[in-house]
Amino acid sequence: MKRMLTLAAVIVMVTAFSAQALADLKLIGKGWSGYGRYNLIYDTDLDITWYDYSSDPDTWQSQAEWADTLSVTFGINTYTDWRLPLTTVAGPYVFGYDGSTTGGYNVTNSEMSHLFYTELGNKGYYATDGTSPQPGWGLSRSRDFRNLKPDLYWSGTVYAEDTFKAWGFDLNFGYQGPGDREGRFRAIAVHPGLLILPEPAPVVLFIIGGALLALLRKLPGRRR
Repeated sequence: MKRMLTLAAVIVMVTAFSAQALADLKLIGKGWSGYGRYNLIYDTDLDITWYDYSSDPDTWQSQAEWADTLSVTFGINTYTDWRLPLTTVAGPYVFGYDGSTTGGYNVTNSEMSHLFYTELGNKGYYATDGTSPQPGWGLSRSRDFRNLKPDLYWSGTVYAEDTFKAWGFDLNFGYQGPGDREGRFRAIAVHPGLLILPEPAPVVLFIIGGALLALLRKLPGRRR
């Protein structure tokens, strides 16, 4: 009976550890593409996986096609459903500092701005009260990202008020706004969902629990 309770406790601890590991941005491994081997980072808030490769500056159409044709191999699987990050903005561009507008600084209504401000904890050039420059502004925190650039990046969302433009985000100043689609911005690709679940399967949990029990039985003071 004691052994069964101990095994159950081990399983609970391992499961809790796995759940805790998913509470934030999580590095799930590296993926191979035609550009090399780069980190795959899962955002639990938005349920998307980032591929940590920044393409060279190019037009919006070229970057959208680049993301659409990207192919990344992770483990035994190859993933092709990549896209540019989206901007979830309703209405025209409205500039502001406090994060309540569609554009400007300190907004988090796009996948890029959410990454910059919320997940990585960076600061924009302007504070929410409009003062500038605020201390520590810029792309100072990147965590498991190794290839983000302090530069302009395209989103995959066309600006509805003027379809010759698309939304973009500046990973240096923390600014969001529409830009001419013929402009040359960088791009990074995202994939919907988690590519491979990081939690151990139930069978693996039992194996780990059994191995830990066997180890405990061999420790000094455990013999009868």
